[in-house]
Amino acid sequence: MTIHEAYRQLRNQLENIYEGREAIRIAELVIESISGFTRIERIISKDKTLTDIQQNILEDYTTALLNHTPVQYVLHEVWFAGMKFFVDENVLIPRPETEELVEWIAETVNSEWSMVNGESLDGIKKISLIDIGTGSGCIPIALKKKFAEADVYGIDVSERALNVARRNALYNNADVHFENMNILDKSAWQALPSFDIIVSNPPYITQSEANEMQNNVLMHEPHIALFVPDNDPLLFYKNIAEFALLYLRQNGLLFFEINEAFGKELMQMLTVKGFIKTEIKKDLQGKERMISGRRR
Repeated sequence: MTIHEAYRQLRNQLENIYEGREAIRIAELVIESISGFTRIERIISKDKTLTDIQQNILEDYTTALLNHTPVQYVLHEVWFAGMKFFVDENVLIPRPETEELVEWIAETVNSEWSMVNGESLDGIKKISLIDIGTGSGCIPIALKKKFAEADVYGIDVSERALNVARRNALYNNADVHFENMNILDKSAWQALPSFDIIVSNPPYITQSEANEMQNNVLMHEPHIALFVPDNDPLLFYKNIAEFALLYLRQNGLLFFEINEAFGKELMQMLTVKGFIKTEIKKDLQGKERMISGRRR
């Protein structure tokens, strides 16, 4: 089987479960991974024959993909903030909107740091930040790359997720402190220091919204990182806000990725708890996807 034949066969099979453009994107990623060729190289070398090993890998990948396994889990990789991350079914697949959250944090810190501690951010003055529910570690690792001198922490309730995060930190040469911790367990908070920035992309999809989700997400991504009870959709936000009141330094910054359906409720909750300069930000799709606040 040639590279072109393999690509065409896979694309045609994927079109049974994916929209045409998505099927093309997935097929290109898979064939690039198997062959080691970029898209241009694949076109130039379209008549090159796959080895028996490559064909066996293609068969395994095809079986997984047709079972709705996300291509990121099949290939065990995803790009985020210009870096390659390992992912498996113990962690959520990093999304573009989370990358937008990282950029927002970086822009805010760079432009407003003088309001935080009275000094300019010169790469020498250390700041400390924590990502709560870190999963693959994409948020703290990306922020560590932007602020090399920062003390960066990531916590997660899942030790398996933390193993993935540590692997990604090592691969991307990022010094991040990862700890196994349940943020809902307030007795565990005392093990942590205070921070200048707290960020979290916590579980925020209600159980009733599961019916609207795609099979590749619902069947394979970790539910512990996705869902909250219908009767308490702000469960994690409320607990993290309470944590921030105790462990976020004066004028420190709090950032969340959010469910667009609860932006107003989150804004009200943060305001009631005493956070100031709260702001909701839309993602590139025009959805209210992020919120920030500052501790008095």
